[in-house]
Amino acid sequence: MLALALEHDAARSAAVVVADARSPLSRLLASAYRDAIPSARHLDFDALAPADVLAAFAPLATGDLVVLIQSSNFRLAEFRLRVELFARGLKVVEHPHLERMDGEEIPLYVEALAYDPAYYRGTGQALRARIDAARSCSIETGADAPLVFQGPFEPAKLNVGDYHGMRNVGGLYPIGEVFTEAVDLERSGGLARVDIFADLDFRPHLPAIPVTLVVDKGRVADTRDATPEALRILERIRADEGEIWVRELGFGLNRAFGPGRIVSDIGTLERMCGVHLSLGAKHTVYKKPAFGRRTGRHHVDIFLATQRVRLDDEVVFQGGAWAI
Repeated sequence: MLALALEHDAARSAAVVVADARSPLSRLLASAYRDAIPSARHLDFDALAPADVLAAFAPLATGDLVVLIQSSNFRLAEFRLRVELFARGLKVVEHPHLERMDGEEIPLYVEALAYDPAYYRGTGQALRARIDAARSCSIETGADAPLVFQGPFEPAKLNVGDYHGMRNVGGLYPIGEVFTEAVDLERSGGLARVDIFADLDFRPHLPAIPVTLVVDKGRVADTRDATPEALRILERIRADEGEIWVRELGFGLNRAFGPGRIVSDIGTLERMCGVHLSLGAKHTVYKKPAFGRRTGRHHVDIFLATQRVRLDDEVVFQGGAWAI
């Protein structure tokens, strides 16, 4: 990951690794980074004052590396620390919310960090090219009808460990995602079976029977087989925003996650191989004139029981894997 995705050369570039020891996964990752880059400066977050941690970044130069290993989320700066470090030209890797994952989930998380550049970059670039040229996307989930998004689509964004030509190097890890959304959100409709919801605490809710969403003109119009927890999530969005928009169309590439291979942090699980959507008007990447900060309060990830995905007439996903 360090050598191939981040292109970190320890002989030429400095690195600072900041970790806490509050969770099994944070301790494991801290040990792994000590083995991988022993020349880095390794800091115990809980043993230092915030000012001392920030001071450790001061000597770093453009292209140097910062790794943040967080059982929850470090609060060190007025704005997001990653954004401020990016502004200095530093490479940044963030591992947040590690305390949410324990036991059998730890090996899944570790497996998700493995980096296969041929797969991620090849599949990611191929998906982006097809999305950017597509007139429609059809997602079959075993419901009576597919969920169809009519294009054109917003320029697809890559999170596949290929930072060439990009302003920032790094981000939230594990990686593995291509995402977009329809330019005209109202040009989508159909049925979608959902087998994982993000609950209001950003943890996965897995209904015993997938919940079917009825989407009309880009909004959730009705549900079938909805659990009380799913209804609470939907009712919260509707209460705060008036209606439930379907926004992000996300294609997860990380093969470490899938049916029966779930972790308890939605931000990590978002990379799961398959399709996820976001519910709610909030999206920080794609700005829409109809949505402002006051109207867009929710971005709730949901994961579809995806059987097949077509971009125009081409099948790009089936049998649990990307087919391009």
